[in-house]
Amino acid sequence: MEASRSLLLGTPALMRGSRWPARLDVLQSASGLALALFMWGHMAFVSTILISRDAMWMVTKFFEGYFFFGRSYPVIVSGAVAAVIALIVLHAVLAVRKFPGNWRQYRIFRTHMGAMRHEDTTLWFWQVFTGFAMFFLASVHVYLMLSRPDRIGPFESADRVWSDHMWPLYILLLLAVELHGGIGLYRLAMKWGWFEAATLDATRRRMKRAKWAVTAFFLVLGFATLAAYIRIGIEHQPRYGEPYVPTWQQPGLVPGQGGSR
Repeated sequence: MEASRSLLLGTPALMRGSRWPARLDVLQSASGLALALFMWGHMAFVSTILISRDAMWMVTKFFEGYFFFGRSYPVIVSGAVAAVIALIVLHAVLAVRKFPGNWRQYRIFRTHMGAMRHEDTTLWFWQVFTGFAMFFLASVHVYLMLSRPDRIGPFESADRVWSDHMWPLYILLLLAVELHGGIGLYRLAMKWGWFEAATLDATRRRMKRAKWAVTAFFLVLGFATLAAYIRIGIEHQPRYGEPYVPTWQQPGLVPGQGGSR
């Protein structure tokens, strides 16, 4: 009766849906964008090891408040990591709404994907797969950063990568993060129409080229950075646990190449 009366009055109640799915989509997109930008910044910070060990030490101490308070407070890093964990959990909870809920739904989707042979559908599948992998891989890393923020630095990070045998996990995490983030940003740009071209096909082609270029850049940068930490970790293994001391505090060493003592 209420539905019939609403239709007569021009307010179709049956056709009026909840706005919450759209709101949750916006929140999912915003949290995903924030995490992608964070990962780009994170990669820029850790890759300073490619410049010098002193550069990486300075970035580490900056985030620990050393240059503001005159001493390091690693707990500041723990607070930042806790905020990132909360953002990851929020994004994961919102994203899992769209995952296949059971084996039957998964088989239906795989059949649909095989029949369609649509590249964007395939990209969505890989976004789900890498997101699922990151749920396990990233949890190990962020827990270490949360519980031991004092173990970040040129020697400290290298020891963790090599002597603590974390490099296999970081290889898998790097692949998952860069693929997931690149696909996610591409899908966000397409979904919200950030870069409109004359035709939809032209937009897709342009955005896919940009996506793969960005993914390739960060993968190369990431593997080069990981290789640098592995090399330092191998060299530093006999002095495992020894913290890094910047060059200007080590008499007789050339600035920018410290830590070889």
